Amino acid sequence: MSVARFPDGFLWGTATAAYQIEGAVSEDGRGPSIWDAFSHAPGKTYQGHTGDVACDHYHRWPDDVRLLRELGAPAYRFSIAWPRVFPEGTGAPNEPGLTFYERLVDALLEAGITPFVTLYHWDLPQALQDRGGWSERSTAEAFARYAEVVTRRLGDRVRYWITHNEPWVVAYLGHYLGVHAPGMQDLPTAIRVSHELLVSHGLAAQAIRAASSQAVVGITLNLSPVESASDHPDDRAAAQLFDGLLNRWFLDPVFGRGYPLDVRERLAPYFDPPDTDLPTIAQPLDFLGINYYAPAFIRAVPQEQNPLGLAQLEPKALADRGYQLTDMGWPVVPEGLEHLLLRISREYAPRELFITENGAAYPDQLVAGRVQDDQRIAYLAAHFAAAYRAVRAGVPLKGYFVWSLLDNFEWAHGYSKRFGIVYVDYESLSRFPKASFSWYRDIVARNALVEG
Repeated sequence: MSVARFPDGFLWGTATAAYQIEGAVSEDGRGPSIWDAFSHAPGKTYQGHTGDVACDHYHRWPDDVRLLRELGAPAYRFSIAWPRVFPEGTGAPNEPGLTFYERLVDALLEAGITPFVTLYHWDLPQALQDRGGWSERSTAEAFARYAEVVTRRLGDRVRYWITHNEPWVVAYLGHYLGVHAPGMQDLPTAIRVSHELLVSHGLAAQAIRAASSQAVVGITLNLSPVESASDHPDDRAAAQLFDGLLNRWFLDPVFGRGYPLDVRERLAPYFDPPDTDLPTIAQPLDFLGINYYAPAFIRAVPQEQNPLGLAQLEPKALADRGYQLTDMGWPVVPEGLEHLLLRISREYAPRELFITENGAAYPDQLVAGRVQDDQRIAYLAAHFAAAYRAVRAGVPLKGYFVWSLLDNFEWAHGYSKRFGIVYVDYESLSRFPKASFSWYRDIVARNALVEG
């Protein structure tokens, strides 16, 4: 039997996002978001599912805080719904919205749980989208104002702030592939949006620090090792480009290096970001949040199929290569997390790192009030071990947030995919801690992974 003991003070936690769990989309002055509009558009989500009710966390948050207390993890990452605070995106703040988050933060602190607040997890106020959304600089400026107001309200109790969650997803899934809100399919817009999101991160970081002297500020990026589907030069070139689009396009400017030249040259015909914005983007980071789920396996395709000439391998091709797949069709590659952490630490030297999301969806079944999710336990154990190896190698990893506390609205997949360590019966909205909940509680209590 081996024991992988993590450093003292390591912050174990779970994570959620506002639109995925809160519900109450038209209560207490909340305005509509782009995900309200997208999920209500025919054919956009699985069986037309929406976040109208979700997990009803807006009403059941005391029960969810009790679950967190039972779990014993010292940290909890959640997002604030921008349209709950500013129904129109700008103007006067909505007092009931601020009060909701204030009560939640106070309850977490009373339970001994450190809140990690994400300011943007994809729910842009629809009123701002109607004026151009993230392609407009005015949205970045409105985001900074929103960040300032929330920080002034909560900054005496919240230290850890995350400006954005996964700007790559917002830009490319929302504005190029069109499978996320707002459902656009335009490459120049997607690239412009990626830039404006980074500018808004910099403006918000400035606003947060101006509003709270104790603020610890970071950004969360979805990052993956990128592997070529074969040794063919075309596949290798496609993989290099995708690594630039997914990883370096966001890491390089945030860490003060500007945009990677190889990617910038490739994207210049569509949109070339102005260098004058680079100092704003490169605000000093107190920490970098990493969301890791799987590597990306990339092959070259004709440009008539994809203007950038690349595509990811499909789940069947990955299964044929021997990879285990989650219910999302993503390959289970825990060593990819270790390699990613080592690379980020070596190439960018962040002050601190947090794994702000990692987890897996499986087709869980509730039987007599129990869910025996052994696959999820095995998945998490392997990834915890990979993270431990990275820590032993000197990576400044300070915490690990499992995605997710609750089964929830999984964006375009609706309620068909379950990531939670707590099962949610969507008919009754009752919560049932899974076997992985009890297993994770033991990991947290020991601050160690016991194997063998």
